[in-house]
Amino acid sequence: MRKHGCRKVASLRRTMAELGEAGEAELQRLVAAEQQKAQFTAQVHHFMELCWDKCVEKPGNRLDSRTENCLSSCVDRFIDTTLAITSRFAQIVQKGGQ
Repeated sequence: MRKHGCRKVASLRRTMAELGEAGEAELQRLVAAEQQKAQFTAQVHHFMELCWDKCVEKPGNRLDSRTENCLSSCVDRFIDTTLAITSRFAQIVQKGGQ
């Protein structure tokens, strides 16, 4: 199994060498984008766990109105916070570019 992994790494290195600088830069951009997606997904899962732990006392076939309102408020706070953070980062990036 280890030899197979080493062959994959060697093959990836050869492929990257063949790509040249432009191709390597594009590959790095794609890897960075995938890492950002994975990080965002992990954050969403963590957030969902927090809301679940906070709002759901005993799972059943249906959500009662209190649980539903709690989950809705929790999601709303998450969205508002995410938008505020995104806006702030955009401001920082814009100021850095000027």
